[in-house]
Amino acid sequence: MLIIKIRQTVNTSDTFPSTISKKTESTILPSNIKKIIRETAEKYNDYKYFKDLDPITFPHYFYDLFKQGKASLQDIEISGLFAAHLAWGRRDMIVRDTKRLLDEMHWQPYNYIMQEISSYRSEEKSIHRTIKWCDIAKICNNLRKFYLVNESLCILSTVELRTEIFGQKPDKNAANKKIHMFRRWMVRNDGRVDLGIWKNISPKDLIIPLDIHVFNSAKKFNMTQRHNFNIKTAQEITECLNDIFPGDPTKGDFALFHLDI
Repeated sequence: MLIIKIRQTVNTSDTFPSTISKKTESTILPSNIKKIIRETAEKYNDYKYFKDLDPITFPHYFYDLFKQGKASLQDIEISGLFAAHLAWGRRDMIVRDTKRLLDEMHWQPYNYIMQEISSYRSEEKSIHRTIKWCDIAKICNNLRKFYLVNESLCILSTVELRTEIFGQKPDKNAANKKIHMFRRWMVRNDGRVDLGIWKNISPKDLIIPLDIHVFNSAKKFNMTQRHNFNIKTAQEITECLNDIFPGDPTKGDFALFHLDI
């Protein structure tokens, strides 16, 4: 078990606002739909469907090394953060470009970000779609500043990860799909796909990573009537999934994703 020392107390949960606490007609699913979602999630919550095919492969790699004493907690977090950040588009391209990034880091992500800032690769050239090496360098610098005084990203809320690490402006409507996926990897702890290394956050406080596949499945099953990719839509779907997976709503991600690919 990982023991993480937390040097400050912050609100790391993304609790549901009162505006969606009351169930709507769209969140009351028939038993046959619940059964499909439950059985699909159980099937695909299995690492054999992800190994070498999905960006979660990378934090898994460092987690395995960590258990052998050959990597650090920070290696797991940094590899997971960047794998999630590049998780946009085809999975084979995401895996390819995350490998390129880790090659640049000589597969020592913590050592890389803690070196002199001038050592980061920081050119205008693309590493993945519209994400450039200079964008990666800025995130590395933000991580360096953070790790100089903190041990784990687990103390940061979704908003703080967005603003302090990714350097983006606050946006109360943003779905923050990549951040919620990263948090799911770090928090869910059933020992199958997700790593469960952050013990200060409960799986019940996670929000579904809202991508096109999750959205399409949710619309098909009448889990939301919303048409926008925003946090309210993500929260509404998460609330519905909590009725199927009490205390662990983002387990439903495995079902909604695979039911639309």
